[in-house]
Amino acid sequence: MVGRIAFTIALLVTLSGVALADNISQLADQLANDDSDRVRLAAAVSLAKLGDEKAILPLAKCVVNDSDKNVRSACAIGLGNLVKPSTKSAFKNLAVANLKTAAQGDASDLVKQQANKALTQITGSGTSSGGTSGGTSGGGGAGIYVNIGPMSSKTGSANDSKLRTLMAKTAAKTMTSRASYMSQAWSGGGTPSKAALAGKGISGFYVDGTLNELKVKTSGSSATISCKVSMLLADFPDKSVFGFLNGGASVTASASQSDQDLASEDCVSAVIEDLIAKKIIPTICTKATCP
Repeated sequence: MVGRIAFTIALLVTLSGVALADNISQLADQLANDDSDRVRLAAAVSLAKLGDEKAILPLAKCVVNDSDKNVRSACAIGLGNLVKPSTKSAFKNLAVANLKTAAQGDASDLVKQQANKALTQITGSGTSSGGTSGGTSGGGGAGIYVNIGPMSSKTGSANDSKLRTLMAKTAAKTMTSRASYMSQAWSGGGTPSKAALAGKGISGFYVDGTLNELKVKTSGSSATISCKVSMLLADFPDKSVFGFLNGGASVTASASQSDQDLASEDCVSAVIEDLIAKKIIPTICTKATCP
């Protein structure tokens, strides 16, 4: 993986002047929506090489939302190369805010490193991963509090309890890595009341999910595990639902039960992470002000 991102860096440094047929809107759509990590990586590199500040917006979104660390790293590199002193303040401020979020809260050290380098290029100084971007404590530096529900399952699997715990942990971890400015803990402990949230000017949200399907299909010495998950997004503490999202995935494994159990966990984790990163967080940001 290090070699892959090194290749990306080399592309960004050496391919100046290459004519690109794809326009910004096409590349931005690929970066935001394509299922292939390689396609999104190529789109990030191409956007950076266009040299147009309109490419800053999709790259800035990518650096905090993409599911692949190499793609997020490429977007950070691209922002470092694109944002100049002459860049419009709105674009520059968004790029700096999202790079700080990545530098302080991304789960990948590689992304943190590239985000810090980009910040140094843009502002003259980076930021520490121990900085105060809101994190998961206090009252919410960005004015957003998220309560993660207990999760549920309808599969009747012997591993339901373990999978529910995994779902909740994955949701919390993804929220932390992709949106560290959204708090999941309340100062003083417990959960905040509606009045407490309003008193601090903080928007409260509730996220919960259900494992609706977990199927195993065996063929010879291999097996395919498919899973389907639904997640809801609501106001907190009222829990008035305004978003209902669905996702699914499939994972291959050997015919052994232990491998199938691990593959089941991988399948469920992948769907939860994808829904949180690509749907839950962006939806919250349409309801509240995100950095």
